[in-house]
Amino acid sequence: MHRRSLLAALPALSFAAPALAQSDRPIRLIVPVAPGGSQDIVARLFARHLGPVLGQNFVVENHPGAGSNIGYALGARARPDGLTLVAGSDSLSINRSLFRNLGFDPVEDFAPVAQATSVPQILVVRADSPIRDLAGFVAASRAEPLAVGTPGNGSLSHLLLEVLQQASETRVIHAPYRGGALALVDLMGGSLQGVMINIGAITDRVRAGQLRGIAVSTAQRAAALPDVPSFAEAGFAGVAVAGWHGLVAPRGTDPGVVARLHGALVQVLALPEVAQRLHALGIEPVTEPPEALGERLRADAARWEAVIRRTGMRPE
Repeated sequence: MHRRSLLAALPALSFAAPALAQSDRPIRLIVPVAPGGSQDIVARLFARHLGPVLGQNFVVENHPGAGSNIGYALGARARPDGLTLVAGSDSLSINRSLFRNLGFDPVEDFAPVAQATSVPQILVVRADSPIRDLAGFVAASRAEPLAVGTPGNGSLSHLLLEVLQQASETRVIHAPYRGGALALVDLMGGSLQGVMINIGAITDRVRAGQLRGIAVSTAQRAAALPDVPSFAEAGFAGVAVAGWHGLVAPRGTDPGVVARLHGALVQVLALPEVAQRLHALGIEPVTEPPEALGERLRADAARWEAVIRRTGMRPE
């Protein structure tokens, strides 16, 4: 939803009554990754502004590990009383097929609250690379396999790289890292020819001329890097995919509570300081009804299950 639509929705919202439950306990926001990454930054940004809107304190808890499944499991097993939320991302849909015997369903054991952002992936090379566009990348990788790093096995970046390989008939040597920062170090050092990564991790470097953006994964160009073409422009419309950040609650959370949380997040996304912070990260604010996030989770789970089965990928 565009900013104008977000603002238009505000008059119908009312948050005069304090928050969500008959309790003075704070709302617990579980972040299933370590501090410092974009998912953590966005979650803390939302918590900071949701507190005043809802009239209730937020406590952010990082529970990283096992591909985010430690945090997700805590959230899935929490009481559905409106006092526990989870900072969700595309890993919810991916993990359903990537991991075995989780003990919970990353899709069905949550009540969707809202997708709040769209996060393009981007393929980058060094600024001095002879590869200048996606056609050049495809041609080079057909001549000789290119080493391309991602933030890890089973990450959205890895899945997107697999989809691109199939669509373009390229040959790529996948180099998984424990986080995108390490992959970028090796790219700059010359041991990689490219990196597929969340756009927020490299926006400043591309703007500064340290890296060259080859293509973004969304159907249209990303507002943060408007000079970088999309995969669709290069003839690979089927590769289009974007990551996301949002909120989910334990399954069984009252629909009225979900609706109030969703409305509060709409209000937060319309705040200028929030929009500016997201834009600085290369992230676009969006919002859809909770049902739309539920549909996305299921559709993405089916799409990534097919890729995971075809490639036989497993978590690190």
